[in-house]
Amino acid sequence: MSGKKIHFIGIGGVGMAALAVLLKARGDTVTGCDLHPSPRTRWLARQGIPVDFGHDARHVAAADVVVVTPAVHADNPEFVAARGKIRYRGEVLAELVGARASIAVCGAHGKTTTATFIAKLLLALGEKVSWAIGGETGDFPVAAENGGVLVVEADESDGTLSLYRPTTLVVNKCEYDHPDHFKTPDEYFACFATAQNNAQDVILSENLEIPSFFINLLGVPPHENGVCPHGLAPHNLRNARAAAEVALRRGHTWDAICAALPAVVAQLPDRRFQTLAPGVVTDYAHHPTEMRCAIDMARQICRGTLRVLFQPHRYSRTKALLKDFPAAFAGADEVVLCPTYAAFEPPVAGGDIADLYAACRDAFARAEAPSRREGPRVLLAQSCAEAWRHAQLEMQGGDVTLLLGAGDIINLAPAVVRDRAQAVRSAGTPVDLKPFSFFRTGGRSVGGGGRVIAGAGSNTWISDLTTDAEYVRVAGPAGAAGATLGIPWMAGVPGTIGGWVKMNAGAFGHSISEVVRRVKVDGRWIDRADCGFGYRTSAIAGVIEDVEWDFGGVAAAEPARAFLARRKRFPARCCGSVFKNPPGDFAGRLLEAAGAKGLRVGGAFVWEEHANVIVAGDGATSSDILALARLMQLRVRDRFGVVLEPEITGLVLG
Repeated sequence: MSGKKIHFIGIGGVGMAALAVLLKARGDTVTGCDLHPSPRTRWLARQGIPVDFGHDARHVAAADVVVVTPAVHADNPEFVAARGKIRYRGEVLAELVGARASIAVCGAHGKTTTATFIAKLLLALGEKVSWAIGGETGDFPVAAENGGVLVVEADESDGTLSLYRPTTLVVNKCEYDHPDHFKTPDEYFACFATAQNNAQDVILSENLEIPSFFINLLGVPPHENGVCPHGLAPHNLRNARAAAEVALRRGHTWDAICAALPAVVAQLPDRRFQTLAPGVVTDYAHHPTEMRCAIDMARQICRGTLRVLFQPHRYSRTKALLKDFPAAFAGADEVVLCPTYAAFEPPVAGGDIADLYAACRDAFARAEAPSRREGPRVLLAQSCAEAWRHAQLEMQGGDVTLLLGAGDIINLAPAVVRDRAQAVRSAGTPVDLKPFSFFRTGGRSVGGGGRVIAGAGSNTWISDLTTDAEYVRVAGPAGAAGATLGIPWMAGVPGTIGGWVKMNAGAFGHSISEVVRRVKVDGRWIDRADCGFGYRTSAIAGVIEDVEWDFGGVAAAEPARAFLARRKRFPARCCGSVFKNPPGDFAGRLLEAAGAKGLRVGGAFVWEEHANVIVAGDGATSSDILALARLMQLRVRDRFGVVLEPEITGLVLG
């Protein structure tokens, strides 16, 4: 393939960028594209590889070969235009490995770190080394072509590991993973077996003896800054031992290896227990075994609360390893779960963040006393940004916040650096949010981040996570109970007058907007026609202070007692309907048909009398309700293809 014009779709990915550099050094003309500029695309430009942004069929017109990963969808315009020219990254890298002296590192864990240690050690020992590795380490880039032996990180996720024919294959610990590609553990381990059969020499790192002098040289617990200047955690000690074994088999002596190793391992690859700011560490770990190691390392340097923010990577992995995740969190004091990073997957039933939250809630609470924890406190965030804001506002001296995951949780890094540098904390008195909503059962507000006006809270959900918003109870006539109005079809419906109007509440085919003449908002009266009323919504922005009514048509309606007779009597501690009715149907009917009745997460459950009602039972938390609402929504989506829209204010399900 040498001397060809090669285009990369998604060249900003770490593996794609590394391969692009090797191919350019070989003499190919290499171009690429990605959705957005990044430090890596700018680095590629400095290597003489032009990068376009956005996807356009014209990008591949002159290419002889177009390199992709499984993350590129089949409907990508460049992918469509390049049919017949497509090669997968793993295939191309495997060909480079088989064409020269090479060392490939595979396994479920530690590939990037081990490959980095090998390349840097051989360089320190005077060898010519080229490499393609899935992560930077300080000023050590993802790839370089210097001649000599080629060191690569061999990814098994798409099965192309079976194509590698390296001179030496280093096999780290293998555990079942990537269920999106390998449908069974047997398929997964068969891929590794094929790769071992293809290699001239195999090093099984788990079988290597670690001599005492090696432990004395490198085995001190990690330093707080994450770069381990005095030693390595046990799993990285084994990665270093594998690198030493490679050097031994290439003819280097123990004395030379031990003299070089301390400098080689002095810095781990980025996102391998990397300190972002004082008290905040990030780690790429997303498999339960890796996560347990990272949490154990964080526990060693934590003198206060160890708070873990975790974003699962892919629905299929979350589902396949669901039962293994809770135990991985056991060493933490608090775990904040963020929405699953999909990668290129469509949603998979059983792999949502709500499923993981429910599994953790079951693992860390006793059935007879749901509020009694046996493990870390578990919270559910609606976004990574919300999770970080909570952590920032809660952090005290000695605390450690650990960001775990391989998805876009890394995008928090700039905010982390900024916020910790500014040490933003409110000087105000924390606001007790319980009066605003029984759904609010934990967390707090420290104020200073904007005002949120709330009524009695009967139709309001507020996160368990700490916020800097200032919650203020609505005052004046709009804050009165809606039941004081005597509107027949609203009989028995909870809520405040302002809340009813803002959400255009209603029942039995009627809405509150039918009797509104005008609304006073932030001191200004707005006519009904300008309120933008729609089904369970309005365009009213600001605080509703008062309402003028037009009850002319109410007398003709059924009396309140008739509506009450038709209405189910809602149980205590519920917010009425959770979801709006979709066009032409009823949310309750869809939820019941999808089997939502009786669903439970922690102390929250779906009412047996009506599938569109969540009851906050004993020990229920806001996170329980958020997770349960997500599961209800997913049941209907998977069964009917309908995405229900929440009717409860503040509930954002994505």
